[in-house]
Amino acid sequence: MSSIPLDYETLRLIWWVLLGVLLIGFAVMGGRDMGVGTLLPFAAKSDEERRILLNLIGPTWEGNQVWLVLGGGAIFAAFPPLYAVSFSGFYLAMLVILLALILRPVGFKFRGKIDNPTWRAVWDWCLFIGGFVPALIMGVAVGNVLLGAPFHFDDTMRIFYTGNFFQLLMPFALLCGLVSVGMISAQGAAVIAGRTQGAMAERARMFGLYAAVGTLVLFALGGFWVAFMSGHVVTSVIDPAAPINPLAKSVELVQGGWMLNYSKYPWMVTAPILAFVGLVVAVLGFIGRKHLITLLATSAAIFGIISTAGVSLFPFLLPSSTVPGSGLTLWDASSSHLTLFIMLVATVIFLPIIVAYTAWVFRVMRGPVTADNLTKNPNAY
Repeated sequence: MSSIPLDYETLRLIWWVLLGVLLIGFAVMGGRDMGVGTLLPFAAKSDEERRILLNLIGPTWEGNQVWLVLGGGAIFAAFPPLYAVSFSGFYLAMLVILLALILRPVGFKFRGKIDNPTWRAVWDWCLFIGGFVPALIMGVAVGNVLLGAPFHFDDTMRIFYTGNFFQLLMPFALLCGLVSVGMISAQGAAVIAGRTQGAMAERARMFGLYAAVGTLVLFALGGFWVAFMSGHVVTSVIDPAAPINPLAKSVELVQGGWMLNYSKYPWMVTAPILAFVGLVVAVLGFIGRKHLITLLATSAAIFGIISTAGVSLFPFLLPSSTVPGSGLTLWDASSSHLTLFIMLVATVIFLPIIVAYTAWVFRVMRGPVTADNLTKNPNAY
C-alpha cells in the first residue's frame, strides 16, 4: 500500500488547479506592470508623468515575476511532457517574450541616465514593447492551445513539432492575443487611475474604459468562434491513476467540442460568467471613478477569462492539431505520484510565504504616486 496520503488522481487534479492559479496570479500581478507599460506612451504625456508611472510599478515589478517563474517551474516539474512539447515547439515565441521582458528592467535603469528627450522616448517605447508584446504573444499562445499545436509522438515517445512561428499567427489566435492585450491594458489603466492624480488619471480611465469594452466584445466573439470550431474529445476510457502514456488514448474532433464540459460539469460556467461580470463592473467602475472596485473587477475578469480557457480544455493541457491522439492531458502528462506529492508539500510551505510577502510589499507601497514623490525620493526612476 502506498504511504502517500493523497491518491494519484487527486494530486493530478490539484496540480491542474495549482497551475491555473499560478498562471492567473502572474496575469493579475504581472498584468499590472505590463498594462502600465502598454499605456505608458499614451496615458502619460510629459516626462514627469512618465516618471510617475515608472515609479508606480518600478518597486514591485520584479516581485511580480515570481508568479511567472513559479508557473514555468510547475510546468517543468508537474507536467514534464507539456514542458518538453511547449518549450521546444514554441521556443521562438518564448524567445520573443523573453527579449521583450528584458527590455523592461533595462528601460527602468537606463531611461533616467541621460536627460535627453530622444533617449528617454526610445526607452519609453522599449517599455511599451515590454508590456504589449508579452501580453499579445501569451494570448496568441492560448489561442493556439485551443486550436491545437502541430506535434506528435512516435512509438518511442520522441516528440516531433511540425509548425513554425508564423503559423501561430492565425486569425483566432490573434483574436485571443487582442483579448489578452485588452484585459492587461484594462488592468494597467485601473492601477494608473487609482494611484495617480489629475489629467493622467483621467486619460487612464478613458483608455481603461475602451480596453474593458473592447475586451468584453472580443471575449464574446471568441466564445462564439469556439462554439463552432472543432474541439478535442477523449473517446477511450480514462484511467486517472494510469502511468504516463499520451498514446494510450483515442481522441476525436467534434464541432463545438470545447463547449461540452459546460453541460457535463455545469459549475464550470461560472468561469465565463465571472469574466463577463468582471468586465461589465470594470466598465461601470471606470465610468463612476470607483477605483478599488474597478481594480478588483479587472482582476476578476482576468481570473474568469483564463479560467474559461482552462475549463474548456479540460482535461487537455495541449491538444495536437496533427495527430489528435498525441494530445496531452493532465491524466497522461503529469509527473509521478511521489513527485507530485513532494512538490505539493513544498508548495503548501512556500506559496503562503510568497503571498504574505507580496501582500506586505503592496501594503507598504500603497497610496498615490505624485510629482512630490519624485523630488523627495533620491532613488526615484
